Amino acid sequence: MLDAATDETVIRVGAFAVVFVVMALWEVFAPRRRPRLDRIRRWPTNLAIVGLGIATVRVLGCVAQPLVAVGGAALAASQGWGLLNLVEMSAWIEALIALVVLDFAIWTQHIASHHIPLLWRLHRMHHADIDFDVTTALRFHPVEIGLSMLYKVIWVLALGPSVMAVILFEAILNGCAVFNHSNATLPPSIDRILRAVIVTPDMHRVHHSVHPDEHHANFGFNLSVWDRLFRTYVAQPADGHDGMRIGLPAWQSEAPARLGWSLLLPFRAKPPAE
Repeated sequence: MLDAATDETVIRVGAFAVVFVVMALWEVFAPRRRPRLDRIRRWPTNLAIVGLGIATVRVLGCVAQPLVAVGGAALAASQGWGLLNLVEMSAWIEALIALVVLDFAIWTQHIASHHIPLLWRLHRMHHADIDFDVTTALRFHPVEIGLSMLYKVIWVLALGPSVMAVILFEAILNGCAVFNHSNATLPPSIDRILRAVIVTPDMHRVHHSVHPDEHHANFGFNLSVWDRLFRTYVAQPADGHDGMRIGLPAWQSEAPARLGWSLLLPFRAKPPAE
């Protein structure tokens, strides 16, 4: 088996790379909204942040393979841990169960990151971006990336999915995140069909609104069913997609486009508007 940390790096870089290029080109030729800042001012910071996130996962994998999701799956398989290791079933059925359960796990984590103050301090760096495009999908604080990976490992050890199921989940998660954070135009008829199953850019853009009742909704990254089932779904922004403001109310400036400012955001006071 490949080194688990290497697997994680291949997953995170490779899975998003193809989708990233496709969606970035889509944004250029069919943008949904006019950006407030040009790419040259935002992208270096957001791309640097994803580099730090990848480095964080690499460090976790170097410390101990089970500290990354693929390594956790390998450990669970070797020890017979987890619910899926207790029963015999088709590899495809096992993979499908793993994809759905792990997607729910990420949804619950996202809920927690908005409602637990310490986690929100980290997560608000993602929401501080005043524009919404493919690089917003990458804009997570390195500490949040590390905690997110450890959280996934707990679920992997409890569930016991195969290594391939975890690899597939990571690939889908990264690809969907890039897709639904893109500033790409989808015809309304296509959007309605897709969002019945997966999170679309228009659906997730609502989550990045400056209005708290909107950015505390639509938590899904892949499947849209969880928000509908648990009534955290908001179909459209109150101000419309063209008129809505993106980001957090307290920081409607170019500050979030600076790397140092963004990395230090968790240590800033929390404005009451959040």
